[in-house]
Amino acid sequence: MLNIHFGKVENAFYGPSWFKANYAPEWLADPLVRSFLRDIDRSDYKGGNLIDSEVLGPISPGELSGGVQTLICIYKCPELVFDATSCGNNCARWLLEIGKLEDITVMLEYFMEFNDLEPFRIRIDNTGEIVENIRDYTFAALDILNAEDYDEG
Repeated sequence: MLNIHFGKVENAFYGPSWFKANYAPEWLADPLVRSFLRDIDRSDYKGGNLIDSEVLGPISPGELSGGVQTLICIYKCPELVFDATSCGNNCARWLLEIGKLEDITVMLEYFMEFNDLEPFRIRIDNTGEIVENIRDYTFAALDILNAEDYDEG
Protein backbone atom coordinates (compact mmCIF):
# COMPACT_ATOMS: atom_id res chain seq x y z
CA MET A 1 0.00 0.00 0.00
CA LEU A 2 1.08 3.56 -0.63
CA ASN A 3 1.68 5.41 2.65
CA ILE A 4 2.09 9.19 2.41
CA HIS A 5 3.61 11.29 5.16
CA PHE A 6 2.93 14.99 4.68
CA GLY A 7 5.81 17.09 5.97
CA LYS A 8 9.39 16.28 6.83
CA VAL A 9 10.47 12.76 7.71
CA GLU A 10 13.76 12.40 9.52
CA ASN A 11 16.21 10.35 7.46
CA ALA A 12 14.10 10.43 4.29
CA PHE A 13 16.24 10.23 1.18
CA TYR A 14 16.19 12.76 -1.64
CA GLY A 15 15.55 10.52 -4.65
CA PRO A 16 17.69 12.15 -7.35
CA SER A 17 20.80 12.31 -5.16
CA TRP A 18 20.32 8.80 -3.83
CA PHE A 19 19.68 7.46 -7.35
CA LYS A 20 22.85 8.98 -8.79
CA ALA A 21 24.95 7.48 -5.99
CA ASN A 22 23.32 4.05 -5.77
CA TYR A 23 21.39 2.93 -8.86
CA ALA A 24 22.29 -0.30 -10.61
CA PRO A 25 22.19 -0.21 -14.43
CA GLU A 26 20.16 -3.44 -14.53
CA TRP A 27 17.31 -1.62 -12.77
CA LEU A 28 16.63 0.22 -16.03
CA ALA A 29 15.81 -3.03 -17.86
CA ASP A 30 12.90 -3.77 -15.50
CA PRO A 31 9.57 -3.58 -17.40
CA LEU A 32 7.94 -1.31 -14.80
CA VAL A 33 10.93 1.05 -14.82
CA ARG A 34 10.73 1.15 -18.62
CA SER A 35 7.08 2.18 -18.23
CA PHE A 36 8.12 5.07 -15.94
CA LEU A 37 10.68 6.19 -18.53
CA ARG A 38 8.22 6.05 -21.43
CA ASP A 39 5.28 7.66 -19.64
CA ILE A 40 7.00 10.44 -17.72
CA ASP A 41 10.22 11.25 -19.60
CA ARG A 42 9.21 10.02 -23.08
CA SER A 43 12.39 7.96 -23.11
CA ASP A 44 13.43 4.40 -23.92
CA TYR A 45 16.15 2.36 -22.26
CA LYS A 46 18.59 1.06 -24.88
CA GLY A 47 21.01 -0.90 -22.67
CA GLY A 48 23.97 -0.22 -20.40
CA ASN A 49 23.79 3.44 -19.44
CA LEU A 50 22.11 4.61 -22.65
CA ILE A 51 18.62 6.08 -22.69
CA ASP A 52 17.06 7.59 -25.79
CA SER A 53 14.94 10.64 -24.96
CA GLU A 54 12.47 12.04 -27.49
CA VAL A 55 13.22 15.48 -26.07
CA LEU A 56 16.96 15.41 -25.31
CA GLY A 57 18.32 12.64 -27.53
CA PRO A 58 20.79 10.18 -25.98
CA ILE A 59 21.09 10.67 -22.21
CA SER A 60 22.58 8.90 -19.21
CA PRO A 61 20.51 7.67 -16.26
CA GLY A 62 21.72 10.67 -14.25
CA GLU A 63 19.92 12.95 -16.72
CA LEU A 64 16.49 11.40 -16.18
CA SER A 65 13.94 13.64 -14.50
CA GLY A 66 13.99 13.83 -10.72
CA GLY A 67 10.54 12.27 -10.65
CA VAL A 68 11.61 9.19 -12.61
CA GLN A 69 14.79 8.83 -10.56
CA THR A 70 12.75 8.98 -7.35
CA LEU A 71 10.14 6.48 -8.61
CA ILE A 72 12.90 4.04 -9.49
CA CYS A 73 14.39 4.40 -6.00
CA ILE A 74 11.01 3.86 -4.34
CA TYR A 75 10.32 0.80 -6.48
CA LYS A 76 13.73 -0.80 -6.12
CA CYS A 77 14.22 0.02 -2.42
CA PRO A 78 10.72 -0.09 -0.90
CA GLU A 79 12.10 -0.41 2.62
CA LEU A 80 13.52 3.14 2.46
CA VAL A 81 11.54 6.37 2.79
CA PHE A 82 12.07 8.78 -0.10
CA ASP A 83 11.08 12.41 -0.44
CA ALA A 84 8.60 12.24 -3.31
CA THR A 85 8.30 16.02 -3.45
CA SER A 86 10.54 15.86 -6.55
CA CYS A 87 7.79 13.81 -8.21
CA GLY A 88 5.19 15.78 -10.11
CA ASN A 89 1.53 14.88 -10.41
CA ASN A 90 2.46 12.76 -13.44
CA CYS A 91 4.08 10.32 -10.98
CA ALA A 92 0.90 9.78 -8.91
CA ARG A 93 -0.30 6.87 -11.02
CA TRP A 94 3.04 5.13 -10.66
CA LEU A 95 3.20 5.60 -6.90
CA LEU A 96 -0.15 3.83 -6.68
CA GLU A 97 1.12 1.03 -8.94
CA ILE A 98 4.23 0.53 -6.81
CA GLY A 99 2.00 0.57 -3.72
CA LYS A 100 0.00 -2.33 -5.17
CA LEU A 101 3.21 -4.37 -5.35
CA GLU A 102 4.91 -3.34 -2.09
CA ASP A 103 4.20 -1.41 1.07
CA ILE A 104 5.96 1.91 0.52
CA THR A 105 6.15 5.14 2.50
CA VAL A 106 6.92 8.44 0.84
CA MET A 107 7.29 11.95 2.17
CA LEU A 108 5.42 14.77 0.41
CA GLU A 109 5.52 18.49 1.03
CA TYR A 110 2.73 19.36 -1.39
CA PHE A 111 -0.72 18.16 -2.37
CA MET A 112 -0.13 15.53 -5.05
CA GLU A 113 -3.20 15.06 -7.23
CA PHE A 114 -4.66 11.58 -7.64
CA ASN A 115 -7.57 12.75 -9.81
CA ASP A 116 -9.05 10.13 -12.14
CA LEU A 117 -7.03 7.36 -10.46
CA GLU A 118 -9.81 5.90 -8.31
CA PRO A 119 -10.28 3.40 -6.89
CA PHE A 120 -7.17 3.52 -4.74
CA ARG A 121 -6.04 2.86 -1.18
CA ILE A 122 -3.68 5.35 0.40
CA ARG A 123 -2.71 5.41 4.05
CA ILE A 124 -2.06 8.89 5.44
CA ASP A 125 0.95 8.20 7.64
CA ASN A 126 0.45 11.30 9.80
CA THR A 127 -2.94 10.08 11.05
CA GLY A 128 -3.16 6.40 10.11
CA GLU A 129 -6.31 7.10 8.09
CA ILE A 130 -6.86 5.01 4.96
CA VAL A 131 -8.53 6.89 2.12
CA GLU A 132 -10.11 5.29 -0.93
CA ASN A 133 -11.35 8.21 -3.01
CA ILE A 134 -10.23 11.65 -4.10
CA ARG A 135 -12.64 13.48 -1.78
CA ASP A 136 -11.41 11.77 1.38
CA TYR A 137 -7.79 12.05 0.25
CA THR A 138 -8.21 15.78 -0.43
CA PHE A 139 -9.73 16.49 2.99
CA ALA A 140 -7.13 14.37 4.83
CA ALA A 141 -4.18 15.88 2.97
CA LEU A 142 -5.32 19.48 3.18
CA ASP A 143 -6.18 19.16 6.88
CA ILE A 144 -2.54 18.28 7.50
CA LEU A 145 -0.98 20.67 5.00
CA ASN A 146 -3.08 23.61 6.20
CA ALA A 147 -2.75 22.93 9.93
CA GLU A 148 -1.06 25.63 11.97
CA ASP A 149 0.88 22.97 13.84
CA TYR A 150 2.03 21.32 10.59
CA ASP A 151 4.63 18.77 11.70
CA GLU A 152 7.83 19.40 9.77
CA GLY A 153 9.86 16.75 11.48
